[in-house]
Amino acid sequence: MRKDWLVPIALVVALGRWPDASASPWAEVGDSELRSDIQILASAGVIDDITTQWPVPWAGVVRRLKTEDALANQPVYVREAARRVLDLARREMRIGDLRASATVDVTNRPDIVRGFDALGLGEGQAQLSLEYMTSTTAARLSAGIFAPRFQGGGKQFMPDGSYVAQKIGGALVYAGYLTHWWGPGWISALSYSNNARPFPQIGIERDSTSEFRTPWLSWLGPWQMEFLIGWFNDKRVATNTYWDGFRFTFNPLPGLQIGLARTDELCGKGHPCKPIATYFDLRNDPAHPSRTNDEGIIDIHYTRSAFGVPFEVYSQVMNEDTNPIVHSFTSHLFGASVWVPIRGQNVRLTAEYTDSIATRNIFSFGDVGFGVSYNDSKYPVDGMRYRGRALGFSLDSDSRLLSLQASAVDAGDRTFTLTFHRAQVSTPFTGAANPLTTAPVTIDIGEARVTVPWTGVKLDLAARVQDDQLRPHHGFTAAFESSLQIDF
Repeated sequence: MRKDWLVPIALVVALGRWPDASASPWAEVGDSELRSDIQILASAGVIDDITTQWPVPWAGVVRRLKTEDALANQPVYVREAARRVLDLARREMRIGDLRASATVDVTNRPDIVRGFDALGLGEGQAQLSLEYMTSTTAARLSAGIFAPRFQGGGKQFMPDGSYVAQKIGGALVYAGYLTHWWGPGWISALSYSNNARPFPQIGIERDSTSEFRTPWLSWLGPWQMEFLIGWFNDKRVATNTYWDGFRFTFNPLPGLQIGLARTDELCGKGHPCKPIATYFDLRNDPAHPSRTNDEGIIDIHYTRSAFGVPFEVYSQVMNEDTNPIVHSFTSHLFGASVWVPIRGQNVRLTAEYTDSIATRNIFSFGDVGFGVSYNDSKYPVDGMRYRGRALGFSLDSDSRLLSLQASAVDAGDRTFTLTFHRAQVSTPFTGAANPLTTAPVTIDIGEARVTVPWTGVKLDLAARVQDDQLRPHHGFTAAFESSLQIDF
């Protein structure tokens, strides 16, 4: 840890403890306890089961929580989850005040596995934010510095999290640098996650998850839809590349959630740039290859409570080709969680497996194609990456990750998390398609983490050990990471 990071830490600590004051029209990526509480409420049937598309508009979460009988006959752990969600929603949806927050994150070695609750991307970052929210408009201005690892040590300007959002009818239209998480996984999301820093983008999504009123579409149940366009303004071979993403998530039966998404990489130096024509050209096969690097994503999530114990099972597949069955070059994710109630609280146990060695057909395990998860022949170097990191899976192409996680919340709303990862990064056949390592390596990683909330303050402390490193580095190593957020 470099000494120049001690200055922002000291400044933040000196600010002391201030009242809660953050504001946002949506629940954002990064708070695993909030996500866990939302999933518990969905498993109990208290709220709509649209939980795999983040950020999540607060209106869709609290709409049913505010009804008089929402928590009737629910067990203590469900009522506690509702209390925490409503408390946070009330704070973040306050309007008419100018608010500020500060965050600092420092570590001697960033984590190579970035789950939903991932901390910093580099060796250190510090950021100040100003927020203002009215009944129809929300804005945040964030500015800070970011110190990446293994990129020459030069600091970068960090506007991440800045945005302006405007409510228009039943939609939120936004522009800025928003972090997304599309998928049911807790440890990985194949197409779009927090693994890379957010890029400048504009988008639109619904501000609630209410059902269609027409009988022709009401069978879809609660639903959410989002479309965004982003600009890859980083250093890359095909400069000025653009990216778009569309996701539709619906809840047709109690506990069943289905997500459909499509992402496209298009334009850029040396490429034809006809966005409308290429977007609606849905053929992509050897006889008629598309002019974009595109992915089709399908995920299925099922959750219920059995004998008073909430559980979920889920899967996500990402297809390089338009046809999702044959010649699909498919990456896979499978997982399951169970929430064990203990003394009015709960312990979440999660097992998850992700495999980005793409199968030639959707389930042709053993018949695979290497180096195609985030690259294709049109964008063979940069692919679907921003600032060198894949937009989805943190281990990038041709990698496998098995994760086991236990996370508990106590009566003081402190969260304790233990995680084990077995990461197989790259293969002998991958070549340069995985920029994380110069040679294949298997690494076992253990992490212990505690999240401590106070009034207006959240402290995260994490300790990690691993038995090997990404090449060209070798051998056992350990890391400690501290993250502090203060709202004032």
